Amino acid sequence: MEREIMKAQLLIESLPYIKEFFGETVVIKYGGNAMIDEPLKRAFALNVILLKYIGVNPVVVHGGGPQIQKMLSALNIDSQFKSGYRVTDEATMDVVEMVLVGQVNKQIVNLLNLNGGKAVGLSGKDGMLIKAEKKELVIESEAKAPEIIDLGKVGEVTEVNTTLIHSLQRDGFIPVIAPVGVDDAGNTYNINADSVASAVAVAMNAKRLHLLTDVSGFLDHDKKLISTMTCSEASEAIDSGLATGGMIPKLTCCLEAVHGGVEKAHIIDGRVENCVLLELFTKNGIGTEIIS
Repeated sequence: MEREIMKAQLLIESLPYIKEFFGETVVIKYGGNAMIDEPLKRAFALNVILLKYIGVNPVVVHGGGPQIQKMLSALNIDSQFKSGYRVTDEATMDVVEMVLVGQVNKQIVNLLNLNGGKAVGLSGKDGMLIKAEKKELVIESEAKAPEIIDLGKVGEVTEVNTTLIHSLQRDGFIPVIAPVGVDDAGNTYNINADSVASAVAVAMNAKRLHLLTDVSGFLDHDKKLISTMTCSEASEAIDSGLATGGMIPKLTCCLEAVHGGVEKAHIIDGRVENCVLLELFTKNGIGTEIIS
């Protein structure tokens, strides 16, 4: 009986958060170990489905780097990375689109549907959802002139057409978006999933952006978790060098989202079971939140 009473108490404690997020959009970038570990995959699906059932509108944007690399290796296509970006020629782009849209996206949709949800998979080409342009990467150096790096079919978001997403939400569906975009000429681009999630969150006027990753959040000099950062603190962490490696683009995406009107952006540990619910419906959360 005590255990049942505790369960009821937890539901009561979550009521203010459920009320706060009712009718709101939450964009979740799904990636990392949460996409590989079977128990975590099912927990993620149940988290997203529960959000939908209690009146929150989740939108899932997913990555797929390991799956892309596995397919490229199987096809004997070499991969090159420059400044963290996969150089994407025509052959690589074909594989990227095949894996992200045809494989990973449908696996996530199937996972959600089999666990009681109603999910629909999309790419940026569907309804011109994600318009993009070729990304220009410029490496600045004091010793020499700036170097322009050609990344091939790597793109960046120029516009998000939210009509299709809103339509799916009204009919009770969970949109699952692969980070592939298209320009006005029909050229296809491989886009960083965090960037797509941030752009979608801004365009949808989302209340929250969640970036699932394989670390506990942003850590200070003593490797302790920083639970809350202002935009100015996050920018300073990037400029000072405290933020390194893959944390820099994640913080940058969070900053873009918050500057674009998203109330809070969160970097959370996807290795923690039920991480989405813990971040949304508990007082302290489990990751790092970026606020204005």
